[in-house]
Amino acid sequence: MRFTILTLFPEFFAGPLKAAQMGKAIGSGVVTVDLVNPRDFATGRHRPVDDRPYGGGPGMVMMPGPLSAALGSVAQPGRKLVLAPSGAPLTQALARELALEPSLTIVCGRYEGIDERLIQAEGLTPVSVGDFVLNGGEAAALCLLEAVGRLVPGFMGKEESGDDESFSGGLLEHPHYTRPEVWPEVRPEVCPDVRSDVRSDVRPEADISEAGTSEVAKADWRTVPEVLRGGSHVRIAQWRREQSLRRTLLRRPELLTTAELSGADIDFLREQKRPASLARGLTLCLLHHPVLDKAGKPSTVSLTNLDIHDMCRVSRTYELAGVCFVTPLVDQRELGQRILAHWTDGAGGRANADRASALGLGRMAESLDEAIAQVTERAGAAPKVVATSARTHFRPARGRKERAIAFCPSAQVRRMLAEGPVLLVLGTGHGLAPEVLTRADAVLQPVRGFALYNHLPVRSAAAILVDRLLGDAW
Repeated sequence: MRFTILTLFPEFFAGPLKAAQMGKAIGSGVVTVDLVNPRDFATGRHRPVDDRPYGGGPGMVMMPGPLSAALGSVAQPGRKLVLAPSGAPLTQALARELALEPSLTIVCGRYEGIDERLIQAEGLTPVSVGDFVLNGGEAAALCLLEAVGRLVPGFMGKEESGDDESFSGGLLEHPHYTRPEVWPEVRPEVCPDVRSDVRSDVRPEADISEAGTSEVAKADWRTVPEVLRGGSHVRIAQWRREQSLRRTLLRRPELLTTAELSGADIDFLREQKRPASLARGLTLCLLHHPVLDKAGKPSTVSLTNLDIHDMCRVSRTYELAGVCFVTPLVDQRELGQRILAHWTDGAGGRANADRASALGLGRMAESLDEAIAQVTERAGAAPKVVATSARTHFRPARGRKERAIAFCPSAQVRRMLAEGPVLLVLGTGHGLAPEVLTRADAVLQPVRGFALYNHLPVRSAAAILVDRLLGDAW
């Protein structure tokens, strides 16, 4: 496979291209790497390759001319890539896709970036190696070069070794061990650099909270697991799979949402001890007043049996602190309380224990202030109020100009939950009234916010929003 790298600093690659397996692969002809310097194609006395950006701003921008000429000199460019923080992430799946190409051309940017017209004219595919900024694309190009090159047949000493690694099956790789069978031989107390989190990771059977104090746990992590010392390939394969699952759950749980999992995998994950969930700090609040009617005027909406059942079930599924149903109407609160009582203490609860455990999380309140007071009493601290809205603008008061809503992402709400309780407020009718949006500490990004049609039932929106905040990945 042929790689062509366009870089202003060819010397950057001198050492890495001679070292380890990459050096051997180049020496044996499995891969070929050509380095092309765009400065060699620049014109003028000083051969400039960059200039000031249009519109002002700091830094310089790489000019399209020298880069275009450099690309034109490549006889077989193949697929052309440019390393950029704004590109598609370099994943194992993308590396496998690129490894099927006969040749790749990689453009390394510098300074503030590359003139956009060059990217468009040459059909460059932007690729990013992570959500961080480097001084240039050279370090990123080395990552891409090795990730793709090692998948080329003949690069690895043992072809299968590329299939049983982190990300190959959507999971992190299992732990590895080699000789000696026990290490270190001295007592762990004299090895302060060995961290308890590493010990617990390789020993799922040792409780995390006890790994630093239990003598059994201390002795256990020093010994190669018994299953690996046995001769059963079936047991070893099962152990490795379970360790992969457990390590992914603890370190990169978001990967589980795209990994291919069997029923046995899911059963294993359910049994694992997980870190304390943020869910216990979140309370849902379904507001029936003040909300907007179809004409955009403040109104009060009736309570529904379906909303009570479904939002309580969402709260129970995601292990939330509870859900509060707010209405100023006395008869509506009494109706809601009768429904909750029937399914908890009454005949419904006795017949259906699962439903009883869900509706036991429901509470009635007269106002948003009372809902906040309930959470404060239960949590011991006043909650942050996070509102929701499918609209992008609201009018703070009659006669005032409309104001754009400053939405916050799910990650910001998770940070709030890490610091204290949060009350997530959803509106019935046609959404929360302006006074609720105004007093909220934040407004969560809407479900299907970029769609032209955005009229989900409130209980559906609640389930989706809670999953974004507290799904299995979190």
